[in-house]
Amino acid sequence: MSEKHVETNEAVERIQGFWARFQKPLLIVLAVVIVGGGGWYAYKQYIVKPKEEKAAEAIFKAEQYFAMDSSRLVLNGDGQNRGVLYVISNYGGTRAAELAHYYAGVSYLKLGDFNNAVKYLKDFSTDAKQIQLMAYGCLGDAYSELNKKEDAIASYKKAAAAFEDDEANSAEYLFRAGLLAETSGNTQQALELYKELKDKYPQTDKGLQADKYIYRLSIEKN
Repeated sequence: MSEKHVETNEAVERIQGFWARFQKPLLIVLAVVIVGGGGWYAYKQYIVKPKEEKAAEAIFKAEQYFAMDSSRLVLNGDGQNRGVLYVISNYGGTRAAELAHYYAGVSYLKLGDFNNAVKYLKDFSTDAKQIQLMAYGCLGDAYSELNKKEDAIASYKKAAAAFEDDEANSAEYLFRAGLLAETSGNTQQALELYKELKDKYPQTDKGLQADKYIYRLSIEKN
């Protein structure tokens, strides 16, 4: 028997020995991967997807009421259709429930319930930059009404930075941050915010007004 043949037999024996020792563990791992993948697909297809669809149906009428500024109906529904508070309680983890936090926060703000407005807006997050801008801005308004000025200024600044392509709203919230800082006695912060407003949004309504606020606070005459 040649040396090459002997080496080949030894290699085969080593492979067979390895397979004999690790066959069961490898098959278990493979089964777990297959079952796990199938389980995840089934979970997404038969649990998550139907829940998302039901949540979207449940929030549909509340969204219409939100567009009509019918805040109480947004929150509690109309007797036949559910409100956003129901969606939040029963469809947690869905996109509709997350958006329902925004609708709830803004509705409570309009109703003058500022604590609940903060409750629903402070942890709200979305990839839709326009909505995120408005959520931060409304949160700033709620904090301002509660006399939590530092929190309000921080929220206004977040609103201004959330979607700078929306120059009108970004300028508006930057102005509110500056004005609140000024009335709180923090003139240096206010001056910096007014200058940022002028630099970033010079053609907006608030940007065009920035000079007079800068002039009022700055040692240097405009």
